[in-house]
Order: sequence, then structure tokens, then C-alpha cells
Amino acid sequence: MATLRDLGLSEYESRAYRALLETGPTTAKELSRTSDVPMGRIYDVLGGLESDNLVRTQTASRPKKYAAVEPDTALDRLLSDKKRELDEQKNQYEEIVDALSEDLETAEPVDEPFWTAALGPEEATDLLVERLATAEKRIVLVADTPAAGFDIDDLGRRIVTEMQRALDRGVAVSLLLRPELPGVVSDDVGARFREQLQGHDDFTARTSEDVTGTFELIDHAEVCIEVSHPLDPGQPFALINLKDTEVAGGIEEVFRTRWADARPLEL
Repeated sequence: MATLRDLGLSEYESRAYRALLETGPTTAKELSRTSDVPMGRIYDVLGGLESDNLVRTQTASRPKKYAAVEPDTALDRLLSDKKRELDEQKNQYEEIVDALSEDLETAEPVDEPFWTAALGPEEATDLLVERLATAEKRIVLVADTPAAGFDIDDLGRRIVTEMQRALDRGVAVSLLLRPELPGVVSDDVGARFREQLQGHDDFTARTSEDVTGTFELIDHAEVCIEVSHPLDPGQPFALINLKDTEVAGGIEEVFRTRWADARPLEL
């Protein structure tokens, strides 16, 4: 259940404000009694509500009286304060990220192979997008008909978005597909492909009947391979991510041959 504390008020401030709505204009002493806020704290509590512009005071009276601002106005003011705080926090976090981006440097690549795997379509998609985001020089994507368990439209949108980001930072992207694959994706993904990728100087796409598998090569040193379920080839099982320049080089050599014989892709 939502409370005024969710918008930044303390428990005592919340009690005092609610009591003022019920009592109308009243003194601090009377408010302490009706709100169960200790008399030793009531003036600090009212000061906090005043600073948030949630109460009005009648200074001409003796003793001073306090009245609650109307709920709609009070909630709007609390919401505005929260939005301002969040904007400030957002800016602070962005500055921290910028500073850490310069401070945290990736170590020089090592020759020792390293591999990891993600099981299931969602985890596989997340891992693939994560690895594409690390590309600095070149991305090669090769795909036959994807396993039925993938959300093709979501996968297509995320890959197109990540390829555009890669192109924007100067990464060359090559896409090799089976001819029937473009017909599997939705019109939305096709439109994104045309608007975000086609026409970019560093993007090329071709089709070939001689595509038997789905994998991605990253910076000539890393490969992501889609693995189908051993008992149900139509379903995805895992995505294997392997950092090994020798393996990646061998796969890329075969890719070059298939690429040379492929036809330009147009959507």
C-alpha cells in the first residue's frame, strides 16, 4: 500500500500532515496530541513540512496555527521534488559512469582460449547482444533458419539495434543469410533493417544457399555459435561463446569462401 513515506516524508511528518487534514488549522501542541507525534519533535516535524511547502502558517495568531496544504497540491509538490532528486541522481550516476569508463581499462587480450555458454533462448539472446556490443573492428553474422524457440521479432530487433550501434562506432558489419530467412522476420524488423542498416558504408549483406548454421564472428578472435537441442533440433539449446583466435580464424576462412559465392541481399 502506498504511503506518504514513499514520497519522502518521515513517519512523524506523515502523521502530522494527515492529522492536519482532519483537524483543520491548529496549534503545534494540539497537533502533537492528535497525531501522536511527541511534543519534543513536533516543531522539527512542522519545520520539515513547511520546507516542503506542505503546510501554511497563521503567524498573526498566538499561539501560531498550522494548516495543511490541499492534498492534490501537496502530492504534486512532493512528486516534483522526487523527480528533481531523480534527475540529479541520474546526472550523478552518468558522471560516475563517464569517470569509470576512463578509469577501468580492459587488459590486453591473452592468447589462452576462453569459452562460456548461455542455456535457453532468452539467455542466449542476452549473451549474443552483450558480445556484439564489445566489437571494435568487425562483426560477421551468418544465419540459416533460426530455431523455433527463439522470439524471432525480438531477436531481430535487438540484433538490428546492436548492429547499428556497432556501425555508428566504426565497426564493419557483414551479414550472410539463407535466402528464405528474410521472409521469416516481421515487416517491422524488415523496415528497421532497411532504415537503420542498408545504405551504411560499412554494412554489407548477402544470401547463399550454402549456409548451414548460425554463428557470429567478432573482431577476428571471437565466435558465438547457436547450438540446437540434441533431442529436438527445432528448438534452441544454447549459445556458446568462444574466444580463440585460431578457431575464429579457421571459421572466418570458410566464411570468406561462402561470402565470395553469395548474392547481394535486398529487402
